[in-house]
Amino acid sequence: QVQLVESGGGLVQPGGSLTLSCVVSGLRSGRTFRSSAMGWFRQAPGKEREFVAAISWNGGLTYEGSVEGRFTISRVDAKNTIYLQMNSLNVEDTAVYYCAAYGGRYYTSSAIPNWGQGTQVTVAS
Repeated sequence: QVQLVESGGGLVQPGGSLTLSCVVSGLRSGRTFRSSAMGWFRQAPGKEREFVAAISWNGGLTYEGSVEGRFTISRVDAKNTIYLQMNSLNVEDTAVYYCAAYGGRYYTSSAIPNWGQGTQVTVAS
């Protein structure tokens, strides 16, 4: 059974920072963490889930426009873990953040068969 477990969410003041983590286990049938693109998505109250950032198997990166320059996605293959370093947080970043495992090496050409349960990030003074 594939599991994606996020952690690191919480309450932070505007301008603050948080780092989210996602540990992946159970990939099989030719899929490995090392060969999978990974991503972060978020869903704010009353809104659709939206893309935040993704990283391909070989380190290629892409970000949603409003987080570029403030958020950094990274991966440590030896730990089956991805991270999302979030700086200069503002109230508009408040959402449930979800980790996603793509079905292939590249986020540009793969569907997302696996999701985490989400971790809440609240930005408030």
